[in-house]
Amino acid sequence: MTLFHAVVLAVVQGLTEFLPVSSSGHLIVIPQLLHWDDGGLPFDVALHAGTLAALVLYFFRTWLELVLNGLGIRFPAGTSEEEHRFQRRLFWLLVIGTIPGGLAGVAFERVIEEKLRNPVLIACAMIAVALVMWAADSMRGLDRKLEQVNLGDAAVVGVAQALALFPGVSRSGITIIAGLWRKMTRETAARFSFLLSTPLIAGAAATELPRLLRTHRSGGLEIPLSTIFISIAVSAVVGYAVIAFFLSYLQTRTLKIFIVYRIAFGIFILLMFLHGG
Repeated sequence: MTLFHAVVLAVVQGLTEFLPVSSSGHLIVIPQLLHWDDGGLPFDVALHAGTLAALVLYFFRTWLELVLNGLGIRFPAGTSEEEHRFQRRLFWLLVIGTIPGGLAGVAFERVIEEKLRNPVLIACAMIAVALVMWAADSMRGLDRKLEQVNLGDAAVVGVAQALALFPGVSRSGITIIAGLWRKMTRETAARFSFLLSTPLIAGAAATELPRLLRTHRSGGLEIPLSTIFISIAVSAVVGYAVIAFFLSYLQTRTLKIFIVYRIAFGIFILLMFLHGG
């Protein structure tokens, strides 16, 4: 894989990880369409480390408050009792919501990534999830804020996150859909989705990055280490910009453009690969 190819895929990862269009689907399909080496699962993990960095940087203050208040430490010192209780409750709701995706990842992620990297299956998932997204996005009464998130919300969105293991589904897409079904505002559903994804992406990176480095040292990975680090940095910068854009976008707009894109991209993939492209 050349540096140019790696940087292009890093930009794709940064753009698609947080938009509800499936980063894994794009990272599998685009190299196949362009006849590039996709780097496989190890390179995907490296790119996810970049978008993890984007999440941590963007929500650093939020996570600092959540963790400290969640552990019973009032932070900042002048925080009201009501805000302290909210931060503590949200922290433990995120912990609970992380459990289904974590268990599914341990049990099925390797098998899914190795067996289901299939463009036709990805295309079908892109279209099917788009239709469910259209139904959720068209619902009335989407007015619940982050302060109103409860245990039922955490459980439903957490189970939905487990489905994101399947390429083409989209972690942000399926969790935002679940949030909308729970009557959250679009911006709240996205924010809760991003917060909920942080521990799982961090866990995957902590598990896979050392393995990636060991593979590189043993000569089992042809991509230069410098290329990997540049790709991580690019995906982090692009991902940070996309988080800021998307949360602002959803304050006044719907998901319609992403629904149309998913359907169009899914149909394009089907036409290309069913036609022998």
